[in-house]
Amino acid sequence: MTDQTPTPSPGRRARRVGTSVAGARAARRGGAAEGGSGVAAGSGGRRKRPQPGRVVAKVITATLLSLAIVTGVGVVLIYNNWNGNIDHQDLSSLLRNRPAKKKSGPLNILVMGSDSRSGKGDNIDHKGNIGARSDTTILFHLSANRKFAYGISIPRDTLVNRPACYTKSGTKIPAEKQQMWNAAFAVGGPACTIEQFEQLSGIRVDNYIVVDFNGFKTMVDALDGVQVCIPQEIDDPAHHIKLMPGTREIKGAQALSYVRVRYTVGNGMDTGRIKRQQAFMSAMINKADSAGMLARPDRLVGFINALTGSLQTDFKNVGQMASIAEAARGVGMSDIKFVTTPWELAPSDPNRLQWLPSVHKLFKLARDDKPLTKQFLDESISANQSPNGSPSKTAAASGGPSGSASPSGKASKGGSQGGGGSQSGGLSNAERAASGLCTS
Repeated sequence: MTDQTPTPSPGRRARRVGTSVAGARAARRGGAAEGGSGVAAGSGGRRKRPQPGRVVAKVITATLLSLAIVTGVGVVLIYNNWNGNIDHQDLSSLLRNRPAKKKSGPLNILVMGSDSRSGKGDNIDHKGNIGARSDTTILFHLSANRKFAYGISIPRDTLVNRPACYTKSGTKIPAEKQQMWNAAFAVGGPACTIEQFEQLSGIRVDNYIVVDFNGFKTMVDALDGVQVCIPQEIDDPAHHIKLMPGTREIKGAQALSYVRVRYTVGNGMDTGRIKRQQAFMSAMINKADSAGMLARPDRLVGFINALTGSLQTDFKNVGQMASIAEAARGVGMSDIKFVTTPWELAPSDPNRLQWLPSVHKLFKLARDDKPLTKQFLDESISANQSPNGSPSKTAAASGGPSGSASPSGKASKGGSQGGGGSQSGGLSNAERAASGLCTS
């Protein structure tokens, strides 16, 4: 007899997963067998605490396993849909005079936040289609031994000598001196920004990612919000931004407004905004690790949909991204740092910045795959911090590979970042206040 039961759509399959306790449990057991952080072999059923560096890999693996158990062939459709969401663009043919690539070494991913208003949900400040610039540029460096990671933010107002770059048609965009950092994205897109970064830093970019406004909002919403601490009311009528003081979770347009506001909070400089962005990214990492996403297949599907649907990248597929996240399983919260390229006001224009000579030391650390030294740790934000700057309860409970919490709740001195470099430091209360962040 032919089975006349209609085949459920991928969306219905995903919803069925959320109601299948047995499927989720089986997926977690399968995740442990595949090297996930489920039940450890020989542990008598005792469950290990998930490792922060494995969040993306576990999210994807658990989702696929859950879907596979409940829907069979449906997992293939969902996986193919995720891959289809990604705007895959290989820009390597547009790049010239690239730094040498280290074999089996560190991984450097350049992340750019596009401020294009042309996409659905992107025109948050009612400015219309004004083209695309990169308000945010961050190099994420993952060490070769997969024991530490850090992000290096470059202020958009930094003046640099932009090198020549090329369009997809092969047209040369001439070099120009003393241009704002984000002008490269405006004239030549991500390829020009990659060219600029590689030429000025000497660091080979292995992969790149571009995220737009709406993609950022969707990812935050998939986490059901991210916790922030706002010390004073933020009111910027010119950009339709108003946020009340306090510690709470924000999402949607509020989250995007928070990471973009500049002139009416802290010192009003882009460097302060960068610190708030770094603190927000740290909070996102904490939320992803502690939100119980692995026990919520419906939330897993939403998060991966948001992640893949917002990217332009040269990663070929979801599996490739997952394999990199899996390789980073040894990186704990306290081993993930965010720093900003050292700067000073530009003599030629007080509204612009220029790099200090110490930027070459920072770039050399990444080139040589070394942990951050105390000089840069003292200006860093750590992924194990709560919104007020003290170690988060999640990080303190985990007793990560480096750093610890003292009885007073403040970060203790000493320790190491991946076996080298002092773990002491972090932004002072005065520096946090100047950036519009709460203080411990």
